[in-house]
Amino acid sequence: MASAIDNLLMILDLERIEHNIFRGHSPQVGWQRVFGGLVIAQALVAAARTVEARAPHSLHAYFLLAGDPSVPIVYEVDRIRDGGSFTTRRCIAVQHGRAIFALSASFQISEHGLDHALSMPDVPAPEDLPSEAEVYAQFGGMFPEPMRRWFAQERPIEIRPVDLAHYLGQKRSAPVQYVWLRASGALPDDPAVHRAVLAYLSDMTLLDTALVAHGRTIFEPGLQVASLDHALWFHRPFRADEWLLYAQDSPNSGGARGLTRGLIYGRNGSLVASVAQEGLIRIGGKST
Repeated sequence: MASAIDNLLMILDLERIEHNIFRGHSPQVGWQRVFGGLVIAQALVAAARTVEARAPHSLHAYFLLAGDPSVPIVYEVDRIRDGGSFTTRRCIAVQHGRAIFALSASFQISEHGLDHALSMPDVPAPEDLPSEAEVYAQFGGMFPEPMRRWFAQERPIEIRPVDLAHYLGQKRSAPVQYVWLRASGALPDDPAVHRAVLAYLSDMTLLDTALVAHGRTIFEPGLQVASLDHALWFHRPFRADEWLLYAQDSPNSGGARGLTRGLIYGRNGSLVASVAQEGLIRIGGKST
């Protein structure tokens, strides 16, 4: 039986059905809608397969409609520009004849230049934190049912929050959290695979940071939480099957939306990527 990370790699290996058109699928694990990180990653893969000898340095995306995990997603790539140093692609994800997601990505040749980065926060190492199995064994009885179901599934990404207090009660604190993440198994050496997996995991736990200040979590009944847009910048080489620290904060929430940001660091302290996202945070109400 294939592991969760093997299934993710198969799902990220899109089928080319035309020159600029690709088809992807969702894991059949009972989700009611497609995970946003999967659509980000698949759209990046589709765009990258129309570019040669250049790596993506940024992407900007909008979630337009909830994805249906029971049917394939068709990715249509528009070759906007092929310049001397930069290449631009636009990718639209389509289901049931409607666009559900739109991504723009920019690719660049390898160049040298000035170099600086913010230092990695001083937090406990992942080895000093409990594993997901240990967390569930100790605190599973305190988790709400949706959170217990989430823990019960095998997942392609291993997660170790630095502070579990947010998930164990109605504690209000500054909207900041630190989470270690990595692929749950070894990945091929191809950097494109690692970028796709990082794009996938960049949508994990981030929007929940906007709820920390209110003592609430995405697992709470009565909350409608969904990503609205997503931006990701790649800075330096990394491996997604080694521990990455996701340092997150939320500078604002209001108008039924929350703004969140993240810096992703390698174990060596190298800043490898930056993320920004705004999401819907609605108490009750109808879906978008």
